[in-house]
Amino acid sequence: MRGKLLPLASLYLVQGLPYGLQSGLLPTLLRARGLSLTRVGLAKALYAPWLFKLAWAPLVGARGSARAWLARSTAALGLVCGLLAALPPSESGQAGLPAAAVGLLLLLNLGAAVQDVALDTLAMQLLEPAELGPGSTAQVVAYKLGAALAGGGLLALLPTLSWPGLFLLLATAYWLAAALAWTAPALGQLPGPGPSEHPCYTLRLLQDMVTVPGTLWTASFVLTYKLGEQGANSLFPLLLLDHGASAAELGLWNGLGAVACSIAGSFLAGVLLARHWKPLPLLGSVLQLRLGGLACQTALLFHLDTLGASLHPSTALKGAALLSLCLQHFLGGLVTTTTFTVMMRCSQLAPSALQATHYSLLATLELLGKLLLGTVAGALVDTLGLHPCFFFLLILSTLPILGLGLAPST
Repeated sequence: MRGKLLPLASLYLVQGLPYGLQSGLLPTLLRARGLSLTRVGLAKALYAPWLFKLAWAPLVGARGSARAWLARSTAALGLVCGLLAALPPSESGQAGLPAAAVGLLLLLNLGAAVQDVALDTLAMQLLEPAELGPGSTAQVVAYKLGAALAGGGLLALLPTLSWPGLFLLLATAYWLAAALAWTAPALGQLPGPGPSEHPCYTLRLLQDMVTVPGTLWTASFVLTYKLGEQGANSLFPLLLLDHGASAAELGLWNGLGAVACSIAGSFLAGVLLARHWKPLPLLGSVLQLRLGGLACQTALLFHLDTLGASLHPSTALKGAALLSLCLQHFLGGLVTTTTFTVMMRCSQLAPSALQATHYSLLATLELLGKLLLGTVAGALVDTLGLHPCFFFLLILSTLPILGLGLAPST
């Protein structure tokens, strides 16, 4: 089994690089160069290709092997990173990224979304039923580590690596991963593609998915459960930067430290669920803890917003801020892993031929919910102000707690 898990974990680690790049590295770089919170937040619209995975997932499954799609899409990502190395953002002011760099980042997300479909398909073909548990653990942990390396590790290297150096490093990682996908012995044991089938996404298919017990409630829950958390997580590190924290510190704590805490939360959720904790009661407890943590984080920001408050290295405020950041990511890992368990259980109630499409629909809605507030949170602060924005995020964080009371018995 190790011969399968090691290449899969390596490929999932590389798959996490674009998310870390655009959730950790890019916002901090743009804010440090003087861009407004609104423009920094709108950069997350570059995730848009991920919302259309259902459009090309049938193509990946019907034409060619998953291994070929994986190797080619990964090599293409290396090429895009090589081109991005030649298009650094301006050093200061509001100019931001060149239009060509924005287009390349869109291509980076498109290639990463295709890579995601191909790698998930390959993993399902490769792993035996008894290996799905270790395989899922390797997937989650490796993906988060990849995001941490791109979002925090590379940011910590900024004093010694330039923008071109960072993207050339990423390009090298992608090309090595493409070679691994094409040459790994375990991946060569996969069966060839079966007869070509072209599933038709019709209104009837959507109706069939909606009639699966619990679908409407689960869809609305996954769309809203991350709204307040994602808004706060996207703003908090940038506001700490405004109050004296360095980009290197944020790269370490918001990248490596926060992801380590998120992984710990995911592991704890897995242990609790394995010990027969029911997902919905567990979600209720953790969501309340998350709301309390966000309230403390909000109070800290309001204090920092007062005249003269700053994050000097020797102050307790800096320790409290970094502790708050890590705690929220720990609770976020607990919430996310438990929610994905609820999603999987809901999809298992669908007919077997519909389960993969049903789960893809829920996963797309979950991603959409993550992107909504992360994209517009900066604009909310710039237009409404810090205090009204964070009060609004607190209100949004209460919605999933109230929604649990409406969960169907299934």
